[in-house]
Amino acid sequence: MIVEKKYLLTFILVTSLFALWGFANDITNPMVAAFQTVMELSASKASLIQFAFYGGYATMAVPAALFIRKYSYKSGVLLGLALYAVGAFLFIPAAIFEQFSFFCISLYILTFGLAFLETTANPFILSLGSKETSTRRLNLAQAFNPMGSLCGMAVASMIVLPNLLSDKRDAAGNIIFDTLSTAEKADIRVHDLAVIRDPYVAIGLVVVLMLVIIALTKMPNTASASKTVKSSVSLRHLCANKVYREGVFAQVAYVAAQIMVWTFIIQYANNLGINKATAQNYNILAMSMFLCARFISTFLMRYINSRMLLTIFGVCASLCTLGAISIVGMGGLYSLVAISFFMSLMFPTIYGIALENVSAEDSTLGAAFLVMAIVGGALMPPLQGMIIDLGTVLGHPAVNASFILPFICFILIAIYGYRASKELK
Repeated sequence: MIVEKKYLLTFILVTSLFALWGFANDITNPMVAAFQTVMELSASKASLIQFAFYGGYATMAVPAALFIRKYSYKSGVLLGLALYAVGAFLFIPAAIFEQFSFFCISLYILTFGLAFLETTANPFILSLGSKETSTRRLNLAQAFNPMGSLCGMAVASMIVLPNLLSDKRDAAGNIIFDTLSTAEKADIRVHDLAVIRDPYVAIGLVVVLMLVIIALTKMPNTASASKTVKSSVSLRHLCANKVYREGVFAQVAYVAAQIMVWTFIIQYANNLGINKATAQNYNILAMSMFLCARFISTFLMRYINSRMLLTIFGVCASLCTLGAISIVGMGGLYSLVAISFFMSLMFPTIYGIALENVSAEDSTLGAAFLVMAIVGGALMPPLQGMIIDLGTVLGHPAVNASFILPFICFILIAIYGYRASKELK
């Protein structure tokens, strides 16, 4: 049994959190392209949205782990939800002041909350039952993450992007906003920033509701064992664990690849003459494949060792990325979308493998560094944006060439899966 009956309600409530941070992740990805137009920014500067978003994880993951060690998983969840709501509501003054930096700060605080939630929810799910089924249990819980992601993408595709006046185009496909006067641009900017603001305020209200529900629900405190061990001792144990140590670096590579693939699908499609709202549909298709593959890969783990499955999916993702780099046209776009199928199992599987032989006393701090590895999503998108800003690379569209960065990441993930398989033997 993956989830015991006594843990079922807790499992359901904690699993719902995966959808909440999935929504935040994937409504934010297309905002890079939206801000680039409405705030008249370069691709590299607009991608600072991702730097702020994933930088929050890097800042708060370890403090979150220390908080959980002192208190409980439930306390971590409640504080995470509170920070999530505060960051979301800060979009109201950000839209009023029309400052790109204010939006970045709002997202930075919002992701303080997400860091608490992920640092808490992942090991909490692992602890709700036997160790033998922990990786399958986490894959099942993580399968609900893309459901939230799909909701975020749908809101972006159907509510935000189509209503951005700054993305309207003429018959030749050129953006009209670029030709307007300063006063006309100012009016459009007020409208568009309000359109961007509203979904964050709405999700903030949902988060407050979840905070109240969880506050009133009794949950098991399965984190108490870690209080008996000093953090410095746990850190030594973790550094000595080869599979865990390499797993942190594999997680950095995975999150970097995921964010690059999903953030720049819109720019890739734009380069083919597809507008932002239509391009976002390819993001939704990618996420749909990601969601279906999550359930498929969870099923396959009954028959194929998770470490070997990670290796296979890493190789396949690398091949799809090569297609996105080398094929200029719709074939390249389809290759880019197909990557998501093979990314599906990577985050929870790397997470589960890395923590498989980590003791309960060390697991909270171990989980924190795996969540902190999400900093890969902050570091790499600006670098990819800089490549895209070049226009062409050796006569090849720079947006295609920029996917060499996720290609390298997927190779590293495949190598980690292979090395972890050899360790298991």
